[in-house]
Amino acid sequence: MKTGGNFFVRAWRTLWRPGSLSMGALMLIGFAGGVAFWGGYNWTMELSNDESFCISCHEMRDNVYQEYLKTPHAKNPSGVKVSCADCHVPKQWIHKFIRKITATNELFHKVAGTINSREKFIANREKMALNVWRSMKATDSRECRNCHDFAVMDIKKQKKVAKKKHPGAKKENQTCIECHKGIAHELPEGWGPNSPLPEDKKSAG
Repeated sequence: MKTGGNFFVRAWRTLWRPGSLSMGALMLIGFAGGVAFWGGYNWTMELSNDESFCISCHEMRDNVYQEYLKTPHAKNPSGVKVSCADCHVPKQWIHKFIRKITATNELFHKVAGTINSREKFIANREKMALNVWRSMKATDSRECRNCHDFAVMDIKKQKKVAKKKHPGAKKENQTCIECHKGIAHELPEGWGPNSPLPEDKKSAG
């Protein structure tokens, strides 16, 4: 036992001795630093996904959040709540990272006061909605499909309109946002739930 104990003592001293083998100490420090960085990164990610963070600015709290509270995503018979991040932040790491980077653009508009009044918000609603809708269409409504999946839908038990529309949507590879705009927020003036995007109108014409 004593020999074994001496071995670990010598190994530890060697690890921290200046020279070629001190690289081991640097590796330990690097590893510990990496773990700390990764933990801090994930903590920050989760903090910025929290609903309280999303509505910490009055632009969101006084506008879209109030609209969201009136929808089934916020309150429903089953008690399943969908928060801001569930719809607007991907779950997969790489997509989540990209979304967080692009979200820094929102900080610029916060400072610039682009939507710091109800009037400005209404004036910019269509532009903001189009940005979100285009992103959702480009990702095949990825965040919607975390909860709503054709593969596990019991279409026979759905309401009349859904029962009629969903089989065709599945067959034509339509994505959720093509028919469900305004599901959690008010629509811009002149828009309906299944209104096509401007570029889709051109391609159809």
